[in-house]
Amino acid sequence: MSVEAEHPRLRFALDGVDAQAAAFEHSLDRGRLHHAWLLTGPEGLGKASFAFRAARRLLGAKADDGFGVLGASPDDPISRLIASQSHPDLLVLERSGEGTRKVIPVEEARRLPEFFSKAPAMGPYRVAIIDAVDDFNASGANAVLKTLEEPSGRGVLFLISHAPGRLLPTIRSRCRTLAFRPWTAAAVQSLIEGAAALPDDAARIAAMAHGSPGRAMALLQTNALELEQIAEDLLGQTGLPRPALMTLAESFRGGEGAARFALFTDRLSSVVQSRARQAAPASAVRWAELWGRIVALPARVEGLNLDRADAFWSLVNDVAATARAC
Repeated sequence: MSVEAEHPRLRFALDGVDAQAAAFEHSLDRGRLHHAWLLTGPEGLGKASFAFRAARRLLGAKADDGFGVLGASPDDPISRLIASQSHPDLLVLERSGEGTRKVIPVEEARRLPEFFSKAPAMGPYRVAIIDAVDDFNASGANAVLKTLEEPSGRGVLFLISHAPGRLLPTIRSRCRTLAFRPWTAAAVQSLIEGAAALPDDAARIAAMAHGSPGRAMALLQTNALELEQIAEDLLGQTGLPRPALMTLAESFRGGEGAARFALFTDRLSSVVQSRARQAAPASAVRWAELWGRIVALPARVEGLNLDRADAFWSLVNDVAATARAC
């Protein structure tokens, strides 16, 4: 069953962030609002949605308690401007929407000083959101650091990070951190039960999501259960018939092929990992080595601009050779 993805700027209902919202609101109400907020945690926990939620409050959108702490009315003119990407006091830097680029260009980060140098046009603050700061290269990160070192009196910067340990220590030290924690499997399952075809499907997806509600929704949307079944069949005694393999290989081409290839290798690596745990010591080593090659494959394919279908056929041969050896 398909689940429509929704950009964080359009998301007003947001579960699981009351503690973070209360901490931000407390800082704002006391007049001790930090100029930079680092929102950390695994992908899919609502960090970007929270940043837009806080931005609405800072930019003056009418509060709506029906949407929880920091909630704002979707019908407020400020909310509408943000949703249409036309608010003059909001700057959003993100990797999506720019073709196939793998990083946020350094030129984007260099827009920040000029943006914050101007007075707010409509409200009390100017707000910038970086989704995600992990997507900058070293030059981009240094450009962000320069902005943090020269804060604007009426500017607030939200930096979203899925892997804060990889950031420059000087970036982390200049921000106030709000940590977002993974959900329990039961909470994720409860969230997606209405969208899943069957209750068992919701339980399986929740287990795959590792506490990330956003990832759970994405897995539903991309038919992850079907790809996991294909991965299990590939490792079965009879394997997959060649026509099915050819159809699968072709599905990895085109604009959506990269995401599908990454999801398939993710599910295959999970199945192989289970084999490694159940195998005798000698075989477990071979399965573990295969697991390592599978995990590294998507980044290698995209980094070297390899043909994903060709990489898939090599992977099929690798899986078959490991199975024979075990």
